[in-house]
Order: sequence, then structure tokens, then C-alpha cells
Amino acid sequence: MGKSSTPHKTVCQSEPGGLTCISAFGRSTRLPIHPSKFGSLQWVLCLPRNRSQLAALPTPIPASAMIRRGFQAAARLGHHRAFPGAPCILPRLSPASAFGSSTDSLISRFCLEKKELKDLALPNASWCPDMLSLYQEFLEKTKTNGWIKLPSFKSNREHIQGLKLPFGLAVTSDISDWRIFTRCIQVEGQGYEYVIFFHPSKKKSICLFQPGPYLEGAPGFAHGGSLAAMMDETFSKTAYLAGEGLFTISLNIRFKNLIPVGSLAILNVDVEKIEHQKIHMSCIIQSSDQHTVYAKSSAVFLQLQLEEESSQ
Repeated sequence: MGKSSTPHKTVCQSEPGGLTCISAFGRSTRLPIHPSKFGSLQWVLCLPRNRSQLAALPTPIPASAMIRRGFQAAARLGHHRAFPGAPCILPRLSPASAFGSSTDSLISRFCLEKKELKDLALPNASWCPDMLSLYQEFLEKTKTNGWIKLPSFKSNREHIQGLKLPFGLAVTSDISDWRIFTRCIQVEGQGYEYVIFFHPSKKKSICLFQPGPYLEGAPGFAHGGSLAAMMDETFSKTAYLAGEGLFTISLNIRFKNLIPVGSLAILNVDVEKIEHQKIHMSCIIQSSDQHTVYAKSSAVFLQLQLEEESSQ
């Protein structure tokens, strides 16, 4: 008997972490679409069984495009209430307007002077001499060399006022005091002390980071997780300003040496390439004298455009 041409089936099942798609070959793929947006769901996808049928398939699309298309499909189905009992939550997308903001417009909106908000990336009494010295050095470079000092407010909500996350990603809550993780410790010098400088034309950032005693891991040294959070924060600001990078897809770190609490670590972030709606970046973390490498890392961010908030 010849081989059956019956298609294989891939089952996509909604779970707490998103959509999990399991093929007949046992291969699993997850789409980060929260099931609360569309209720209970199971999709069955039919895939070719033999090579001749497989050869007729179109060229595979990049993972980022698959994720984006998954959001689009969920948005369309949610809009038409195609899922039983699903509320109309996810908005329609406007692909024509995606990634239309220039670096200059992103920076001017992100760095608006807001006198009612406190910039937490300014010197205070806890800063060590090395951090103060380099801060002044880079502040001078903002006058002539194209560098920009980024303000740092207690929440990203304050940086993107008038904008919202795409695809209806929102949390309903009566909480009023939101804080970004790296600004959650309010006592000066005890947690994350940092300032980020960004160079638009070079698409790179420098972050001056001084970990406080509340970030301790091994006695006297900063916890590795605190450095990971600081890298992710610097990557995120760089990705957004360089090309509307919004969400972390991957973050890879190789730790080299421990960072003493209260000392200065310098994060050098470079955008390596932007393609397939993804921003690839690298980072090296060094001591102020550049003699010690604390860690090396890389990250990939997904490009997504923020949406204008409704005036209603």
C-alpha cells in the first residue's frame, strides 16, 4: 500500500500562558496571546503529509511575523465575536500606519519636559565619585556630540502619555501608584541608581548603573537578577527609540564577574540590526576603568507601534 496523503493535524489549544500549538510530530509552539481575550478555544490546522504536498507550501514566514499575524487573527475574530461568548476587546490593526514614527519624533515625545513629574535620573547624594564624573562627561557630550540624556520617571505610563499598548493589551485596576521595576525602591542609593544616554544616529546607549544594598545577592555583591533587570531596561529604552521595539522576545546573558554593591557598572548597548520586525542588540557591562567585564548579553525586541488613546 502506498503512503497515505491524509494531512497531519496540528492542534492549537488556549492555555493560561497563551496559545500552545502541538503538531502531529510532537513539535510545540506558543503564541503569547492571553486566552482571557477570547475565551476557550481549540484550533485544528491541517498540514501536508508527504513531501510533494509540503513542497507546494509557501516559504515559511519569520517568527515575529507569525506572532503579529496571530495577534491580527485574534483581533479580527474578537471583533466579530467569532469565539463563543467572547467580548469585543481586541482592536482592528492598521498595518499601513505601523512603524511610521521617526527616531526624532519618538525621542521628542519620550523626552518631553514635564515639570510635574520627577526625573529620577539626576545626581543625588548616594552617587559615587565615578558615577558623578561620567555623568558630567556625558552631559557635556549632549551639547556637541549628539548624545541625549533620557529622563526616567517612576512609570513607563508617564513616558507614553496619550498612547497605549496595541491589540487591546490593558489591565483594569484601581491601583494608582504604578512603578517600573527598576524604580520601585524609593530610598536614594538603596536600589537602582542609573541614568541612560542615547545616541540617535549611532543607535546606541550608555547606562551608568550603581547597585545599592537592597540589590545584594552574594554578600557585598549585586544580585545577578538586578543586573539582568538593568540590562532589559536599557535594551527596552534603546529598542523603542531606535525603532519602536516594544516587547522583549529574548534576553541572553553570560555573567563574567561580580559587581560590588555601591560601585559603578557601565552598560554599552548597540543595535546590531533591524529586520523582520525585530531589533537585535548587544550589550557589554564593564567597570568604570574598563578593566573588568561583568557580563555580556544580547537581546531581541519585537517592533510594535503604540496606539493613540481614545479622546472619549
